[in-house]
Amino acid sequence: MTLKGNALDHLGHHVVTCKYGGDVVSHHNRVEVGNNDHSKSQPADILLPNWFLVKTAALDVSITSPLNPLTLLEAEVLAKTAAQVTVARKHQANDPKCSELGCVCVPMMAESYGAWGEEASAIISSIALRLATSTCKPKLVVLNDIYGQLIVHLVHANVTAILSRTAPPA
Repeated sequence: MTLKGNALDHLGHHVVTCKYGGDVVSHHNRVEVGNNDHSKSQPADILLPNWFLVKTAALDVSITSPLNPLTLLEAEVLAKTAAQVTVARKHQANDPKCSELGCVCVPMMAESYGAWGEEASAIISSIALRLATSTCKPKLVVLNDIYGQLIVHLVHANVTAILSRTAPPA
């Protein structure tokens, strides 16, 4: 990965932390497991109608890196994880629009090394319960399958981002 012809990071940290390069969006899109056809004004990647009683859940799928200097500093000051800091930012940015649209904002936040935010974990657990009920499998088995698939997608996206970097100068 280069910026104006200069290699940014030969070790690959930049490709999982920079919010300005294309890798963040493509990383997000490679990990995202579903997508609704919606305008950019909607604060969601996935809409789950009637998820919370009669309200639609607006899932905003995002990947954050605990190596991002700004997130790391904010997490240290607030004694939170990178996922918790980014979830708070997502709520601040998306809650007003979700409220206007009559839905509930749910940041589906994962850290680039595999930790999931609390709200994402709760949604994933709820999905696992519904799948377990409909397939007559134990919830724990279904939950392990879901997390297993998600981590494979996340690791694949991380590896792809790192392998796309430029070689170090000779």
